[in-house]
Amino acid sequence: MPFEADLGALPPSELLADSDGERLDLFVARRLPGLSRSGARRLIDEGLVLVEGGLERPAYRLRAGEMVRVHPAPTPAAMVAAPIEMPLDVRYEDADLLVLNKPAGLTVHPAPGERDATLVNALLAHCPGLPGIGDALRPGLVHRLDKDTSGVMMVAKDAVSLQRLQDQIRARSVEKRYVAVVAGTPEPLEGRVEAPIGRDRSDPRRMAVVDGGRPSTTEYRVEERFTDTALLDCNLITGRTHQIRVHLAALGHPIIGDAIYGHPSHLIDRQALHARLLAFDHPSSGARIRVEVAPPADIAALLDALRGSAPVHGADIGGTVSPSAPALPPGEEARAKRWRKSRHRSRRIR
Repeated sequence: MPFEADLGALPPSELLADSDGERLDLFVARRLPGLSRSGARRLIDEGLVLVEGGLERPAYRLRAGEMVRVHPAPTPAAMVAAPIEMPLDVRYEDADLLVLNKPAGLTVHPAPGERDATLVNALLAHCPGLPGIGDALRPGLVHRLDKDTSGVMMVAKDAVSLQRLQDQIRARSVEKRYVAVVAGTPEPLEGRVEAPIGRDRSDPRRMAVVDGGRPSTTEYRVEERFTDTALLDCNLITGRTHQIRVHLAALGHPIIGDAIYGHPSHLIDRQALHARLLAFDHPSSGARIRVEVAPPADIAALLDALRGSAPVHGADIGGTVSPSAPALPPGEEARAKRWRKSRHRSRRIR
């Protein structure tokens, strides 16, 4: 059964490839006892496996004598995700999937430091048929959100739906938009960040813009400007770990309250980042589903504090659900058209 790795327990493992042509994921799984192939792929995808100091894909074919470094070495921690009755803010649900609004502070799946009271535990109680769909500790999860990021997530209820939705993620046909409040104001006011992301070699708990990292693209638009902060609408083109947080920090505009990539804030006790919209094709009917959720009270209070008594200008952050492909709410449609037609200046960060 798959297990979750304790990623801080041991120093890195250095493994010497002993033959030509073996896939990297198979090699790592073979050389680290108790690690499944899917677990090895996850470590590689998260940038924890380096080949001769660089990042490679799971399908990379090793050459004899190449050094493979796994940082840190995984240690088995037998865990079973059990159903726990917890409230869920479900915004859309049918026989194939559900879309929910995850609160900040809720861990998505069990991990060594947090083995229960996660979103997965609540989902198992809500959907008895979920076990066995995908990873044992991530059943039905199409994608994830960081613990302290709030907002919309989708969950598949069967293996076929999971595969089709994940295929859409890979094909980049799922629209994922976020609200972020950042330090300062990015220039230009609308742009595209293209910067490779990988594990921070000096601190494996962090991600960073690194040479040889996975290609990563984020589009942003400044919706409101305040004295020394700004409200951004972010369009996640790729979906790397901590991507928006890393890209905005690399621009010099970290998210307010982000203790890892910026600084804590007295105005909010977590990063001011909210997944406000998901749009995707239904895995069975093909209809376009659009679910939008307004930011929670803490981000709303932060914005109120930044605005003072000034009226809201331009930021449409209400919550809606659309089971087909109608026009967006008033104001949002015009901005979406401007976004598609505009020529974004692409910022490549080295």
